Order: sequence, then C-alpha cells, then structure tokens
Amino acid sequence: MSETLDGVAAPSPREVAGSASNEVYALLSTRPHGLSGEEATARKARFGPNALPAPPRPSVWWRFLRQFRDLFAVLLLVAAAISFGTYFIDHRNPYDLEVALAVLGVVLINAVIGFAQEYQAERATEALQQLVPREARIMRDREELRVSTTALVPGDVVLLEEGDEVPADARLVRAYEMSTNNASLTGESAPARKTADPVVEANLGDTELPNLVFMGTTVASGSGTAVVYATGLQTQFGRVFRLTTQVADRPSPLQIEIATMAALVARAAIVIGVVMFILGHFLGLPLVQDFLFALGVMVAVVPEGMPATMTVSLAAGVRKMAHRAALIKRLSAVETLGSTTVICTDKTGTLTRGQMTAVELDARGHFRFTGTGYAPRGALVDEEGRTPPEPPPQVREALRCAALCTTARLVPPERRDGEWGLLGDPTEGALIAAAAKIGITLEASAQGFPRVGLLPFDSGRKRMTSVHEVEGARVAYVKGAPREVIEQCSRLWRDGQEAPWGEAEREATLAENDALASRALRVLALARRPLTADLPMTPADVERDLCFLGLIALMDPPRAEVADAVAQARTAGIRIVMVTGDYGLTADAIAHSIGICREPLVRIITGLELEQMDDTTLLGELQEHREVIFARVAPEHKLRVVSSFQSLGQVVAVTGDGVNDAPALKRADIGVAMGVSGTDVAREAATMVLLDDSFASIVHAIELGRAVYDNIRRFVVYLFSHNMAELMPFLFATVAAVHLVPLNALQVLSIDLGSDVMPALALGTEEPEPDVMRRPPRRPGSRLLDRASIGRILFLGAIQSTGAIVAFLVVLLAGGWHWGTSLPTRDPLYRHAITATQAAIVVSQVFNGFAVRTTLESVFTAGLLRNRRLIVAEAIGVGIISLISYARPLQRIFNTAPLDARDWAIVTAFGAALFVAEELRKAVLRARARRAARAGR
Repeated sequence: MSETLDGVAAPSPREVAGSASNEVYALLSTRPHGLSGEEATARKARFGPNALPAPPRPSVWWRFLRQFRDLFAVLLLVAAAISFGTYFIDHRNPYDLEVALAVLGVVLINAVIGFAQEYQAERATEALQQLVPREARIMRDREELRVSTTALVPGDVVLLEEGDEVPADARLVRAYEMSTNNASLTGESAPARKTADPVVEANLGDTELPNLVFMGTTVASGSGTAVVYATGLQTQFGRVFRLTTQVADRPSPLQIEIATMAALVARAAIVIGVVMFILGHFLGLPLVQDFLFALGVMVAVVPEGMPATMTVSLAAGVRKMAHRAALIKRLSAVETLGSTTVICTDKTGTLTRGQMTAVELDARGHFRFTGTGYAPRGALVDEEGRTPPEPPPQVREALRCAALCTTARLVPPERRDGEWGLLGDPTEGALIAAAAKIGITLEASAQGFPRVGLLPFDSGRKRMTSVHEVEGARVAYVKGAPREVIEQCSRLWRDGQEAPWGEAEREATLAENDALASRALRVLALARRPLTADLPMTPADVERDLCFLGLIALMDPPRAEVADAVAQARTAGIRIVMVTGDYGLTADAIAHSIGICREPLVRIITGLELEQMDDTTLLGELQEHREVIFARVAPEHKLRVVSSFQSLGQVVAVTGDGVNDAPALKRADIGVAMGVSGTDVAREAATMVLLDDSFASIVHAIELGRAVYDNIRRFVVYLFSHNMAELMPFLFATVAAVHLVPLNALQVLSIDLGSDVMPALALGTEEPEPDVMRRPPRRPGSRLLDRASIGRILFLGAIQSTGAIVAFLVVLLAGGWHWGTSLPTRDPLYRHAITATQAAIVVSQVFNGFAVRTTLESVFTAGLLRNRRLIVAEAIGVGIISLISYARPLQRIFNTAPLDARDWAIVTAFGAALFVAEELRKAVLRARARRAARAGR
C-alpha cells in the first residue's frame, strides 16, 4: 500500500499476518472498539472509497462510429464519395447520385446491425462492484454499526459470520471454527481454514496466509473479527482488477482476415480502375465518360453486399449459439471459436461441479454413492453395484457420525428442478447429503440425538468432535484427518457394537486411506466414543480411546457431460490444458478421469516453478509436452500461460468462472465465462458466456464456429465469382472496342444488394458438415481466400462471365447492331442488351448458389433442396430481375427493357452449364482425394 496510516508507512500483508493479534491494532493505528468517526472520515479522504473504479466505457455514439472503422466500410464510403463527385461533375447522369445513396445505405445498415448486436451483449453496470457486498458490520465509536462497504477504511474492525461476504482485505484477530470459500479468487474448491494466530511461513503466497481474509470471498463456516488493512485497488481483488484493465483487446482472426481481404480488394479496384481509365483514353472516350466508365468497373470489383452479409451471417451464428446456451458478446468471436487450437481451462466450477460430493465409504465393506452435489438424491451401492435392502449397522453408524459432526445446513431449491444450496462448509454439506441417501436426515438426527457439546476443528488436532445425547447417554462423534483420528482409536465398530481392533486391520485401513488419497480424493476418518457425564469437555479428554467407524472419501466431481466434450475436442485436434489454482495431484486426477490427459506421467508445472522460468524455458515446455497441467497458479500466471501459447501462433480459448480467471479471459482470443456459477467480473471480461455452465457447450460452440467459417468461405466464393462476372463484360467491351457499357452502376448494385445478399445469407445458415469436428483446426495464418478458393472463384466466374457476354452480344447482334457502333443510353436495343447481361449474371448465380453449398461432396448427396432458405432467396433474386425487366417504373429507374423467351433460354442454359461443370470439378477432386488416400495407406 503506498499510502500511510497516521504518518507511518502502511504495513504489507505479510507484516500484518506475522503480527500477534494484540499487535495488529497498533500496527494499523486502531483499537478493538474501532475507529472514531473523525478518524474514519480522515482515512477515507486519504485512501478513497472502498470501491473499484468503473472501467472506462466509450460513449454510445463512439461505439456506433467504431462500426465504420472496418476497411470494407471505408472502401464503400470512398466509393460513395467518388459517386457524389461524379454526379456534381456531370448532373446529366442521375445514376451516380443513386449509386452513392445506395452505397451509403449499405454502410449504414451494416453499422446498425453490428452496433445493435454488440450493444445488447454489453453489461451496462460495473461487474466488479456487483460482486462486492453492499453492507458490512463494523465497530466504530465503541458501537456496532452497519455501513456501506464503500465507507470502509484501513483500521476498521469488521465482524464476520457464516454466509457473509468479506468486504475488504483484513487480518483476523478472533476466529471461531472459521473457514472461507476462496474459489472466486484462487480457484480452490475446498474451503480454507482460518485462524487468528500469527503466521510467518515464507513459502505461502499472500492469499494462502490463514489469518487473512480477502474482499469478494465468503465465510463458509464459523465467525470472526478482523481488522481491515487494504481497501479498493489495494486489495487482492483490486490487484486482479488492475491486471484485467491492463490487458489490451486483440483483433479476432476473422477481423484480421477481413481487413487483409478488404485491403486486397481495395488495391485491386484501384489498379483495375486506373487500367480501365487508361484503356478508355486510348479508345478515345471523352474524359468524363472515361472516368465514369472506370468508376463503374471499380464498383463492379467491390462486393458491396459483403459487409452486410458478413454481419448478418455472424449475427445468425450468435442466435444459433444462444439456442445452445452460449451468449456471444462480440460478433467476430463466433468465427474465432472455429479457429481455436488450444483451450486453457479452469478446473473448479468449469470441469467440475464446484460442489463437494461423497463418493466412497469404507466401513466393514466398500461402498459407493450415486448422485452428485448437495441434493439428497442417489443411493448407497456395494462393490457389485447393488443397493442393500437395509444399510449395514456399520454403514448407518458411520453416516450418522458424518451427519451429526457438522455445523452446515442444506437449503432446498425454490423450484423442483433447481439446485440444492448450502450454508456452511462444502465438505460438511457433502457429508449431510451422503447420510440422507440412506434416510438419515440432519433434522431427524438433531431431534433424536440433540447436541450437548462441540469441539471445533483445529488445524493442530485436525479433528472435530460433536457430543450428542443418544438414548440417555452421551456419545462423542469425531471426524478428521485419517491418521490423526486413527492414532486415537483403540477399538472397531463391528455388527453394532465395539470390538477389538487388531494391528492387521489397522494397517489395512491405513493402506485403504493411502489408496483413496492417491486418487486425489479427500479422505476423512469417522469415529465415536461413549462419554461419562462428568468427563471434562476438552480435546485431550474426549478425543482418545475412540472406536473407529470407517473412512469416507469426497471429491468435487467432474460434470457428467465433460468427458464426452473433451473427447470431441481431442478428435477435432484441439489441445486442452488445465490451468488451476488447486493442487497438482487433484488436477492430475481430474484430468485423467475426463480424458484431458492420457499419458501415465504428465508434466505438472506449479505457479512457483512458473515464476522461476524465463519465457524461452516456458515456450520449450509447451512445445515439448503435449499434455501439461499448471497448478497452484495466480492470475498473473494464467495470463502468462495464455500469452505464451499466443506467441506460438495458437488461437487460445480460456474458460473460467472466478475473479482469478478475469485477466486471462480478457487476454484470450476467446474468453469463456460461466453464466450461472461465474462471477460478474469473469462474465464482464469474457467474450462468451455459457448460460448453462456446461463445458460441452464450448464444444458445440466450436462446431458452430467452424461451420460459420465454412459458410463465410461459401458466400465469399459466391459473391466474388459474380463480381468477376460483372467485371469481365467491362473488360471485354473495352478490349473488343464494343463502345458500349454492358451494365450500368445501378444494375451492379441491384445485383450485389438485391439479388445476391439474401442467397449469401442463406448460405450462411448451412448446417455443419458431418466431418467438421473430425478435421484439425485451421492453421494459424491460413487465408479465407486461399489458393483453392481463388481457383474456384476463377472457374465459376469464367463460366458466368462467358454467359453474360454472350447474352449481351446475342441481343445486340440479333437487333441489327454493328460492331463498334455507339448507341444512346435510352436506346431500346441497348436497354434490352444490358438487361440480358444482368439476367445472365442473376440466373447463373441461382445455379451457383446450389453448386457452392458443398466443397467436395456432391450437392445431390448433401440434399439438393435441403436448404429451403436458399430456395426462397434465389426465387426472390429471380423475382427482382423480373421486376426490373418488366415493371415500367423500374425500367425507367434502371434503364432496362423486357426480356423474351430466347433471352431466358440462353441465360438458363449457361446457368445449368455452370452447375454441371462444378459438379464434375468436385467429382474430379473426390477421385484425386481417394487416390491420395490409397497411396497413403
């Protein structure tokens, strides 16, 4: 802390932790009865409110204007400006004004769609402030008060009870059987036991010091009194906040690719426009006409419908993912999911349920529990999977001990299908739920066996004892660490009564404990002892000469759907790396149980090791070990792991639900937060929020992301092939000295925005191909317009171009036109000819739309008429050209004329030829692929 307390430098967390309780007050310049009002006011003026600054947000208008930074949008705005310029140069040509207004409309529609989608997904409130509790109980002026958490200052004395959220970083000066749930800060699922004793251990991190409590965590059990030593940005929570705000946003792979493609199109349009202007000059065109001709060619090159098509297609992907419980906050993130090569996943609450569950019981026989979580649903089954008709006496007594030796309480769900809640220690909640599975409820046990004494858990004894009245006598029920309990046991509970415990049986029990612990299970021993009424209620007197009941093993179990999702991800070539704040042994056991790791020995790198590694060593570890686990890591460690993968050219998705995950979530190419169990800060930092907290939803989203990219490539081929068909007639007319423009600029826009946008959108809704999750991820740096796509565009565009030129010439020559003769713009023959050119492009695009639905597979195999949206869209495209041809008002606007049957026959024949040629091309490619596969075997 940079500030001072009464002129003295404020102490560090370790100084506070290492001081005795009575010294803490002096160290923080306070008293057991709290600060005075004047002192609190002065310190608040010095330290500021106990709040985190709201992250800077651009204004609504600036967020809207950001939509125009896209290079395609800039390109279209330049085209509109040129069209306005040419209109003012030559007022006799109204088409330029119409072109300019149409292009501006396209850019505006695209901006509105993108802004609306992103604005809906943004959080309007500060997420970190929502996580911080609103009020705290403190001592001030010798009185207990409830004040806003923002009013807390260093030196305030805070009173904490079970269920409270900790309002600031503080040092415990009193603790009664207290533990806190630090999962949101550290990622550990087990509650952290707390003490008021001084701690000076150098090998513990700040968040591991047992006499410190931290903002944003909760009191799982017990109660305590603490003195605040850090508020606001100086807290551990504030440190994570600073890490998160320092992480800059990264453009998605699609944004990079679209920018590259737009730059390429811009350069191509400029070069082609200049070449056409020069050619027009040599052909003797007047200057203004030459310039308008070059502009028309440039407009033909630019795919005006691309930005709107791309935006709406991505928005459709967002809606599909929302139906699969995945909320996307940024449109471009849809495709980023499909590019993912590495998933760095948290463990607690992401791969696991985030709820401790009793899984096995060793009590004169080995038993398993079915069901997970705190819900008292499930059963006790033996090693053969059978449910005993009546639980054996040994089992019943062991589970009665487990239920009675707790201070927690289960909370029934408000809805029938809801989750059970818990007040208290998660481990104790699991014990209560386990007992309920054989009919032992805490309520009935409390009435039948009332508690008369309690010896809380102590980190030195590692045991807890609860004393109850049982049929008129007192019985102590004990639970705790196996070795610490077993060493106090002299007898064994057998067939409902105490019996001698032989050394061989004792050694077998210890061996069973070791076997359970080696599987990363948390093991507790259960014991009992009858007490005399006059026995002192002290640990030394009560916790000896015990009768051993059994061992119970617990774990935070993996989510049921995770193993299948991990298998799908591995099949798709995606690397999964666990990055957790939990212990390495626990993480390793979970990773092997769900298939993340398959090798017997996995490289486990701890946070301490990571700190000692330089970047080169870390990159070497990531490249050498395909299966690696990062354990006991802090937020900055997670951030470094993500950055290291990205420096290797990987597209990284990060999953998480806690405060500790936020910096890595923001740094990742795609941050995935849990929507139900996740903290607000994690959801704020993430790009995608899972509404059902299911890891499987990530895999579904990746599948849809890959499909979206495939669909984008489909409509890019679809759009650029017809752009070629718009351009080539211009080139032909120039080179062949036709002295007539085959299309006017408004016709080009009507094709781009009217006839082609809806079919392109329909192509964007194609379902994933069957093998989409059996392919490896796209190579980083691969292009949307790769060599194969460009070759396909040239192949299809050449056929379309030929059809457009033939249709144009057939009409002219059949009407008596002589080569090289110029015709007036309003001449009926010329209007007929340019209408035929437009119809040839539109009809060939109908066949092209069906042809490009598949990459290699025949469309007949995929289902020719399966995409009903495409059928409707292509019908609308034909309808638009028919209206432009036959409706008199549109004839005047577009300068067109009616088509006859011969015209329709010609354009349809060329469209059918394109479809057949594309099917033959794919058949050749399939045959080559089969030969290559046979040669590879």
